[in-house]
Amino acid sequence: MLISAIAQGFLWAILGIGIYTTYRILNFPDLTAEGSFPLGAAVAVTGIVSGIHPVVATLVAVFAGMGAGLVTGLLFTKGKVPVILSGILVMSGLHSVMLFVMQRPNLSLLNHPRLYDAFAGLPNYFDVVIVGIGMLILVVSGLLFFFYTSKGQAYIATGDNESMARSLGIQTDNMKILGLVVSNGIIALSGALIAQSNGYADVNGGIGIIVIGLASIIIAEVVFKEVTLGERLVTIVIGSVLYQLLLLAVIRFGFDTTYIRLFSSSILAVFLMTPQLHKGLKLDRLTGKEERA
Repeated sequence: MLISAIAQGFLWAILGIGIYTTYRILNFPDLTAEGSFPLGAAVAVTGIVSGIHPVVATLVAVFAGMGAGLVTGLLFTKGKVPVILSGILVMSGLHSVMLFVMQRPNLSLLNHPRLYDAFAGLPNYFDVVIVGIGMLILVVSGLLFFFYTSKGQAYIATGDNESMARSLGIQTDNMKILGLVVSNGIIALSGALIAQSNGYADVNGGIGIIVIGLASIIIAEVVFKEVTLGERLVTIVIGSVLYQLLLLAVIRFGFDTTYIRLFSSSILAVFLMTPQLHKGLKLDRLTGKEERA
């Protein structure tokens, strides 16, 4: 169970990183994630069942997610649809797209190949751990490379201060579209990997996944406060694993898994309130007195 939780933590960390690129860096509350995540799963599983190699099917899933992000970006920047509503519109529309792709509400991978088959000889869940680590290295390395380019710096500047970025000649609308495309591509990758790990795809698989992604981000920010951008991406991975371990602890205590989403939301709420609780209990003052003493 422990290795399984860690393995799932790595796969869900990809989702957290994808959400972070818009939610924190771009200051864009994108709800497309709840559509692009199951879309990635649906496209990958359908591709594999149709005889496409798992690697190719996973890549196609990434491009599908990028397409979803592109539509959201165009609705927001060109159509002037409010940010929240643009994500909701795409998320809602993707439900029908997934039904069209799979031709049914869910689709199984039983007796079909998966990415993890290359490491089939390893103990249980170690194949998922290896694939998860490999994908995280690719995603984090790719993002860090991008962030240190001139376009990446323009992207960060857009999130920091859009007015200033625009005054410097940065096409902020293009940066927003780019961010949504990249973010949802990463989120779709997470969906494709988790679907192959679970062995199926479901059109309702995206319900509540934003909570899971945000949990890894919030836990990382509470536990690791002052870090660089590159270190933050790594801490999100740690936060995701910690979150999965917390859920494992909840299950071990004998709580009904039917209410796992309630427990998930509660864990996130506690971490979100931690800074306020810290102030309310005047821990800052106590810490300051101890240091002066």
